[in-house]
Amino acid sequence: MGRKLYVAVYDEIIFNVAKEAEAELSKKLDADILFFSGEMRMTIFAWFRELIEKLAARPEKKQAIAIFLTTPGGQAEAVEKFVEVVRHHYKLVYFVVPVVAMSAGTIFCMSGDKIFMDYSSSLGPIDPQVLDREGKYLVPALGHLDKLNEMIQKSKQNTISPVEFQWMMNQDLAMLRFYEQARDLSEALLKRWLVQYKFKDWTVHKRRNGTPAVTDDDKRERAAEIAKLLSDNSHWHSHGRMIGMQTLKDECRLEIDDFGNDSALQGAVRRYNDTLSDFMSRMNLTSYLYTSTIN
Repeated sequence: MGRKLYVAVYDEIIFNVAKEAEAELSKKLDADILFFSGEMRMTIFAWFRELIEKLAARPEKKQAIAIFLTTPGGQAEAVEKFVEVVRHHYKLVYFVVPVVAMSAGTIFCMSGDKIFMDYSSSLGPIDPQVLDREGKYLVPALGHLDKLNEMIQKSKQNTISPVEFQWMMNQDLAMLRFYEQARDLSEALLKRWLVQYKFKDWTVHKRRNGTPAVTDDDKRERAAEIAKLLSDNSHWHSHGRMIGMQTLKDECRLEIDDFGNDSALQGAVRRYNDTLSDFMSRMNLTSYLYTSTIN
């Protein structure tokens, strides 16, 4: 009985802290708040849709929503559905990355009007993840395609070993095509959303003399450059490479809002994220969606 009472009191304290932090964040960002942690799969789509619909149905609904995102990645197809839902209900969408949003999480962030990070936050390369043959685990597609291309080049140069040749011959062509489609979809979504949302207010070139006006072609060209760079495994060397805020600004030339410039905002972000992340860890939860106005 004492153990159960302790846990109940502890949980109450946790959610009181989260609720207070969420209220502060909502006021500072002028947005509804949603905590999203876990893999981006269609298995949580109904949960996500339900929370967004309930948030949007409130009389006090705000024009914007800020999604606090922590994810190792997931399926691009799932991300596309999440974006359709959130954009149906909200005119403005912000993404806050307290720690890390990898792969499909990076694509999700590119559908936002703003991306908030600080010096310790990271996004990742957009190496699409697909389900394995058993449909249980997500595996990176680009790594597989890169290895196959390496074997093809070795074959052309007559340097391929018998073992490598046998591996290449054993590949499932249908799965390889599926990997290519996943790669193409990831890049297409990123390019489309950057132009449609992230670049919508980009009107003047900051790095050109005379500050010429930005054209739609300029936006599409920049989006294509970013998509190509973020999907280039040879540049980042690893599917799990964590790309910090400054690198995103310098190499990808992405506009990032630094929540670290406001110590009160940074403190609220960390209280909110760390408190709910600790709760997830204690409860052994792999995915969790939360907003104090609904849960």
